[in-house]
Amino acid sequence: MRILVTGATGFLGYRVVEQLAKLTHVENIVATGRVIKRQHHITHQKVDYVLGDLVGLEFVKSVVKDVDYIIHAAALSSPWGLFEDFEKANLISQKNIISAARQSSVKRIVFISTPSLYFDNTDRLNIRESDPLPEKFINAYAYTKRQAEIELEKSSIPYVILRPRALIGRGDTVIMPRLIRANKERKLKIIGNGNNQVDLTSVANVVDAILLSLKISGKGLNETYNISNGESVKLWEQIIFVLQMLDHKIPTKRIPYFIAQTVARLMEWKSKMTNMKEPALTVYSIGTLTKSFTMDISKAKKLLGYEPRVSTKESILEFIKWYKENEKG
Repeated sequence: MRILVTGATGFLGYRVVEQLAKLTHVENIVATGRVIKRQHHITHQKVDYVLGDLVGLEFVKSVVKDVDYIIHAAALSSPWGLFEDFEKANLISQKNIISAARQSSVKRIVFISTPSLYFDNTDRLNIRESDPLPEKFINAYAYTKRQAEIELEKSSIPYVILRPRALIGRGDTVIMPRLIRANKERKLKIIGNGNNQVDLTSVANVVDAILLSLKISGKGLNETYNISNGESVKLWEQIIFVLQMLDHKIPTKRIPYFIAQTVARLMEWKSKMTNMKEPALTVYSIGTLTKSFTMDISKAKKLLGYEPRVSTKESILEFIKWYKENEKG
């Protein structure tokens, strides 16, 4: 089995490559990304890193031509930015991968999408894959990821689409580090009542779901799945626990939700009117820190055979250990 992993130099992609390299039936892994990062790189005889941009069709053809399966984890994931950038990174790249896959021997594409396309700035609990999506997506990231899903759904290529929620664990350089950095800069405040329930997902569990997606057949194929740990937690309790374990000062100041949202909207307006630089607060980021958001994973359990094996607490402790070992300054 020969596998292409896009986004292989990112958090999830790196963990996928790491696990694939251990499997005896995997002969070769083509790992693509833009820049190799020390903390997201492995050295193994099965792994070939090929750096490039998926917006370039010829580059995509070159990395797809000799593989059997594609795990497409690359994306521009951000609460803010130019629409054109999201369109290129999330939609054009998907079209290129599909086009190249049609011309080769690719048997399946496993696409890593996002539950952000469910988000509508309200509390949402036990969301199912079949639930109606918002009439207007929260941002360009969610919109372009949904369009990329549609491109794959209407292609003739067998696929599995995964929507994993808020990845945590060893190698996380996005979610927890961003909160830690904000706290160090005294910018982290508890917004709202701090009681919002959310799903977090161990990156190891997402890797398990990806491996299941490579071998699933019958009714489980050509489907979309929510992926999480299946155990909702109070978000701010987890954030405070991480900060305590790292001996950081705990934020005590609270900001009412409506004030934070008003400030975020003003910051977004100013950014749009000037340089489009990401504001310190966005409507989406405020929403993710204050709204309850959980997903139903019964479909993944039933059709994909998915069972979360690493708990939220285990994943957070894994992250803390890794962060301490890799923290700079």
